[in-house]
Amino acid sequence: MDTEAQPTERDRSSCPFDAGAERAPGARGPEDRSRSALTARVAEWFPGGRITLTVLICLVFLLLLHTFVVQPFQVSSGSMERGLRAGDRVAVNKLAYRFGAAPQRGDVVVFDGTGYFGDADYIKRVVGVGGDHVVCCDKDGRIQVNGRPVDESSFLYPGDRPSAVPFDVVVPDGTLFVLGDHRAASRDSRDHLGSPGGGMIPVGDVVGRADRIVWPLDRWARLDRPDAYARVPAAAGSPDGAHG
Repeated sequence: MDTEAQPTERDRSSCPFDAGAERAPGARGPEDRSRSALTARVAEWFPGGRITLTVLICLVFLLLLHTFVVQPFQVSSGSMERGLRAGDRVAVNKLAYRFGAAPQRGDVVVFDGTGYFGDADYIKRVVGVGGDHVVCCDKDGRIQVNGRPVDESSFLYPGDRPSAVPFDVVVPDGTLFVLGDHRAASRDSRDHLGSPGGGMIPVGDVVGRADRIVWPLDRWARLDRPDAYARVPAAAGSPDGAHG
């Protein structure tokens, strides 16, 4: 005798969903209809309906992107030639130094110079980080960082000397020593050695790292960290040697 219970007609009709049944093509389930209805109700609050809602969502997304992730920055002078020209627009990565990361030698950074450089944002190259001993120049006319000469020929403006102004500084912890690549046309840490802060940039005032030229399109290029800085030794007394 077959003892397995057989469903009655009433059992079949009361089942809300047959797991073995396939949904008809194009048919929407209750959740799909619910989401669509909610979107339609929200769209009714705006003049123009769904189009206005879509534009508003895009604007909010772009605002969040600009505020927390990537910010465009226009280069206003020739102080970073030959790599960056006046009028270039670069994408500034605002997350580069979050979550425990810090600027490294060779990075091109944008920072707020209010209070020591001027009431504006500036773009320069990091030459020294906290604890570094930066000297210009050695007998061959090169900048030295922690006793190691740096070959700047790959990015220095053609014909420029590393610096016409001699200096010998130790970078305080939590700050940066920055220079423009076009040394003869750049006002940078060298010009503020006698000012409050000694020409050093607080890491907290760094907006982000310039990662790429995005405009004009024919100058689209990535801004890489020069290899010359990878050979610079850690600053004396550095706990982890992770400055290079």
